[in-house]
Amino acid sequence: MIEQSLEYWSTIPNILLKLKVLLAEDNPINQKVAKRMLEKMGYEIMVVDNGFDVLKALEKNKFDLILMDVQMPKMDGFVATKKIRELEKKTRKHIPVIALTAHAMKGDREKCIKAGMDGYVSKPIKFNELLEQIETFYDALQKQYN
Repeated sequence: MIEQSLEYWSTIPNILLKLKVLLAEDNPINQKVAKRMLEKMGYEIMVVDNGFDVLKALEKNKFDLILMDVQMPKMDGFVATKKIRELEKKTRKHIPVIALTAHAMKGDREKCIKAGMDGYVSKPIKFNELLEQIETFYDALQKQYN
């Protein structure tokens, strides 16, 4: 399935092929699956397993996009996203955050958006859903590079 979907990438503008993505996920299997998908897309990936490490990574690195599990130890994705949004008030630079969650109940998407996340993908992650979410940020990402 991933291989077939990759044919689609020839139609995607190059800007989306150069993304630096921070993947925040505490489950080792989910980390491997998501990392492999993102690498197949051509992205540069850094993986962390909790919200504290998200904030540390942002201090030392520049990312174009964050994929954020909402339930992680030490600091969950909701708290980490709130802290990122507070930092953005100082930097005036917005980093899209896409929620990754096993919660697929009615209202979960809205809860993530209300918490400051920009998008939502339910687990298990499906390649096309992830791609669609990333594509929604194309215009904003293109402005950063121009």
